[in-house]
Amino acid sequence: MSKTIEVTSPFDSKVVGSVPFSTVEEVEAAIELASNTFLDQSKVLPTYKRVEILEKVVEIMSSQVDELTKLCASEGGKPWMDSQVEVNRAINGVKLAIEALGAREGKQIAMGHTASSANRMAYTFKEPIGVVAAISAFNHPLNLAIHQVIPAIAVGCSVVIKPATQTPMSAIRLVEILEEAGLPAGWAQAVVCDRKGGELLATSPKVNALTFIGSGAVGWYLNSKVANGTRVALEHGGVAPVIVEADADIDDLIPSIGKGGFYHAGQVCVSVQRVFVHESIVDEVASKLSDYASKLVVGDQLDPKTEVGPLINHNEVNRVEEWVNEAVTKGGKILVGGKRISDSCYEPTVIVNPADDALVSTKEVFGPVVCVYSYSDIEEAFNRANALEVSFQAAVFTKNVDTALKAVKRLNGTAVMVNDHTAFRVDWMPFGGAKASGLGLGGIHHSMEECSNEKLMVIKSPVL
Repeated sequence: MSKTIEVTSPFDSKVVGSVPFSTVEEVEAAIELASNTFLDQSKVLPTYKRVEILEKVVEIMSSQVDELTKLCASEGGKPWMDSQVEVNRAINGVKLAIEALGAREGKQIAMGHTASSANRMAYTFKEPIGVVAAISAFNHPLNLAIHQVIPAIAVGCSVVIKPATQTPMSAIRLVEILEEAGLPAGWAQAVVCDRKGGELLATSPKVNALTFIGSGAVGWYLNSKVANGTRVALEHGGVAPVIVEADADIDDLIPSIGKGGFYHAGQVCVSVQRVFVHESIVDEVASKLSDYASKLVVGDQLDPKTEVGPLINHNEVNRVEEWVNEAVTKGGKILVGGKRISDSCYEPTVIVNPADDALVSTKEVFGPVVCVYSYSDIEEAFNRANALEVSFQAAVFTKNVDTALKAVKRLNGTAVMVNDHTAFRVDWMPFGGAKASGLGLGGIHHSMEECSNEKLMVIKSPVL
């Protein structure tokens, strides 16, 4: 029988639930069940049945928004107001999958333009790839599960998700909701396990696709170990750069950058982290951003007034504190924050001109810390923004369309926002990192494609 582990609140360490903790043997059994379910032709779910199930999922989730919000916030530490947004996004994600199913299509492949291809017609269509292994992160416990599980189910794959051990309850609840909605056993499973179990899940030859959201070190390691033929999608982090030109609308950009930097205490893979500001306005921008940060309400994520919640665990508070202290020793000036509030919370912090080799300038902080750097020429800003091996979302603030287009062209990133922060996302857009930041693209529609194979049908007939 599986043992259980307690799930605790990041804010005060109170127990908020308990979940089964799977052994390696139980993970192996889950993979076996997922494989057998997918391969058994008598269990194949026709598209209309999958649509019915997903529509029921939307109905169930929509009737439980408050309960799901409390669940997400309790285990993940994201403030109530933002957790509620996450739940509504998750519901919309299921709706997007339903809509995308109606738009799936193949294409005609030209035949007959050579003698060898005469008397033939050819068409492509989509098939489910097989068993999907999903390894998820803590920072959006429900919405990440939606993005990894729902596209797989929508296109007809079986899926096994391993949520983060700090935040497993939301993914488990999603699987329960799928079953309540009519999804037969074996199609969706959640396993909470150790790294050995997670590696087995990722590398099993019975797994056809791996979707991983988490640290680059783990993701690239698993990518090197997967079985031959496994399709891999990785989503890691970035050290998101923002360029603010001298003509930017300062009053408009401050709340945007502030939200992008301090949302979920900075624990987002595309959080605003490095803000390069033209020297003529750097003091004003830094001062107004600091004023914004100083007014944010930090505390218990279940308090509706809280705007910045706790970090996921106490070790993360210790790490952020060490990185900020190092930034000061390397010339950075703290304008606001710079101290822990408690074992679980850290002050929203603005640092001006830390060294380019400081940890806060080179690594993903994943905490409520925004760095502001002065530059004199935009080419210098481009070079500094692009100096790292990561490449995810970037941004530029300017009123000049030529400058904006140049920034879109010059900034390394899979997406560049103009007059918006780097953490902007809607769930139908392509989303993913390049270089060290990841592999492949997420977003509901794109994930459905990642879970599908294209098959070609060629028909030969003398009457064609």
